[in-house]
Amino acid sequence: MIKIISWNIRQGGGSRILKIIRAIQNAKPHIITLNEYHNNKSGIRLRNELLHLGYRYQFVTNSPNSVNSVIIASKIPCESRIFPESDRRYANNIICASFVAFDLYGVYFPHKKKHRLFNFFLDHLPLQKPSIITGDFNSGINGVDQKGNSFWYENELMALDKIQYIDAFRFKNGGIKEYSWYSYQGNGYRYDHTYIHDDLSPITTACYYNHQIRLDGISDHSMMVLELG
Repeated sequence: MIKIISWNIRQGGGSRILKIIRAIQNAKPHIITLNEYHNNKSGIRLRNELLHLGYRYQFVTNSPNSVNSVIIASKIPCESRIFPESDRRYANNIICASFVAFDLYGVYFPHKKKHRLFNFFLDHLPLQKPSIITGDFNSGINGVDQKGNSFWYENELMALDKIQYIDAFRFKNGGIKEYSWYSYQGNGYRYDHTYIHDDLSPITTACYYNHQIRLDGISDHSMMVLELG
């Protein structure tokens, strides 16, 4: 089995780095994608701690130290790619780790800002081998992934189905209502997603959220877990 986690650690982690590391250690993933990673002292500390845990393959972008970006860390050998052409304003919001069997894209899409990151995937993915896209999309399906209708990019998200990419959580859990982030008013939103190419569905054994680490205040997002067998 291969376990992949995706988790928004909230503004780089700061003083919560050791708690974040313990949560990752307890989850025992083979591959990690972290969103809202910062290229600063906290980020360096995070990477050093992950190295001690055996995550030898680490990939980040050249983002400024106060900008929310993405890191992928893996115990499994892989190579990385970045995509400055994806969106001039948000060139650091996508990173890819390429494995033998699939490509893994870690993403952090900005919240309610105009971007072309969905369009990049709709154009780019059909030319690639079967892939996984995971991270904080800051979007979802209105009335399904939230009670209201405030999501941007709903149509682009649903268009992934047209290029044979499916919502792994819905694939394994059906119409169950779960949310990965809550507002101060108590409104739930499923911002965090994992999409897989349909060719990977036979080996997708589980996709679920670890809500306890959000309830414990380690981050304001739940951790997403994908298991391949």
